[in-house]
Amino acid sequence: MNDLAIQARGLTKRFGSLMAVDHVDLQVPRANVYGFLGPNGSGKSTTIRMLCGLLTPSEGEIEVLGLRIPEQAEALRQRIGYMTQRFSLFEDLSVRENLEFLAAVQNLTRAQARARIDELLEQYRFQDRQKQLAGTMSGGQKQRLALAGAVIHQPELLFLDEPTSAVDPESRRDFWEKLFDLADAGTTLLVSTHYMDEAERCHRLAILDQGALVADGTPAELTGALQGRTLQVAARQPRQAQRALTGVPGVLSVAQIGNSLRVLLDAGSDGEQRVQQALRAAGQEAEVTPSTPNLEDVFVSATCARPSADEEVA
Repeated sequence: MNDLAIQARGLTKRFGSLMAVDHVDLQVPRANVYGFLGPNGSGKSTTIRMLCGLLTPSEGEIEVLGLRIPEQAEALRQRIGYMTQRFSLFEDLSVRENLEFLAAVQNLTRAQARARIDELLEQYRFQDRQKQLAGTMSGGQKQRLALAGAVIHQPELLFLDEPTSAVDPESRRDFWEKLFDLADAGTTLLVSTHYMDEAERCHRLAILDQGALVADGTPAELTGALQGRTLQVAARQPRQAQRALTGVPGVLSVAQIGNSLRVLLDAGSDGEQRVQQALRAAGQEAEVTPSTPNLEDVFVSATCARPSADEEVA
């Protein structure tokens, strides 16, 4: 399994009666950007903390970079980096001082630290800001600095927990370019997000819902599995058309996108015919055409197929 950076089997975490992570199996290839997609509370952060060795699983087996976790978590910490959505560096220290502190934490010698910091200042475009206090920087600059700090010891594996949730779209795009630079250099990255456009960038993707793994594959594989199940409905009165389609058997979801509707059908149903019939019955003039599935459709399909906690209890 040398081509895998992470392998988890039956990974489970309970907090009292709450099942936060529910028997998850994962295989993360090396030098890939592997995405975790899911809503808040889906178990993404808890899973990452168990994979890092920061949280002990209730059940299951974990192997990260050939090490058993949590038994060998201490040895793993020297080989991984970790970054959260919240800026975790010292705002009253300069850019360079923050990096010097992190280099000392990672036990780099003075010569190693100086060379590595100079390299990162250039790579992350901080040469003219190295004396600037971190607290005075923009959100995007702070996240770039946090990323530079997370890789100061050149980890083999980098965990990023919703790292771009507080930055603007341009900064997010720039941040992702840095992630692909790292992957090209051989670093494995596991990135949790709830942004569909970020999920589309990943080499592979896992979708979590209520602690369970509900989909896993490349974006192309996941969207390809929904081929023939998405429709576009162009109606003169889209809100009325949406109401006419809501609850129709075989229709999983109806969402308005601009002046048209996007309809997701259940697998193996005659949903398209039912859509046409429901629109005619409601007196709605509309053009119904097949549409290309996207990751939002994948997410809705995967999560609709899983009953809610209330339904499971019932």
